[in-house]
Amino acid sequence: MNSDSDLQIAGDILEVPHLLQPAREHPATVAEFVGLARTIAADRAQWAHLVEYDATSRWYHRLRTGPGYEVWLLSWVPGQGSGTHDHGRSSGVLTVLEGELTERTERGTRALGAGAQRVFAPGYVHEVVNDSLEPAVSLHVYHPGLTEMPMHAARCAAATTDDVAGDVVTA
Repeated sequence: MNSDSDLQIAGDILEVPHLLQPAREHPATVAEFVGLARTIAADRAQWAHLVEYDATSRWYHRLRTGPGYEVWLLSWVPGQGSGTHDHGRSSGVLTVLEGELTERTERGTRALGAGAQRVFAPGYVHEVVNDSLEPAVSLHVYHPGLTEMPMHAARCAAATTDDVAGDVVTA
């Protein structure tokens, strides 16, 4: 029996540039949108100088647009929250860039630290809040671009931290 792995036989695909798929100019899949968010998050020069904090309301700035998508930068001072909402027909990727945010859904509560990502489909209902004592910054990618954000009656429970709704990706 041969115990050689595919990696031992073929080598690391990332070390063989001619085998890599060229990066698309604009993302089209969930994985590519997650990758876009990670790329922007890793390049602080793209966003850090833009961040502002507003004690009266959440601050936001549209960072980028592309065919069918938008990228938003948001800041959250302690105590600020989104209210319970969904994103209409848009799917999204939420990435915490700095600080910590809390996401509440019907299925529970989850703390999201810097580097954490949430991926959600249209109609996904949640509330995002800065429950910490420090400001937070987040990045939001919406596909298609965000055209509505219907608010819902507060029904998100603060039950457990092992919520399985929505995908969590950690850096």
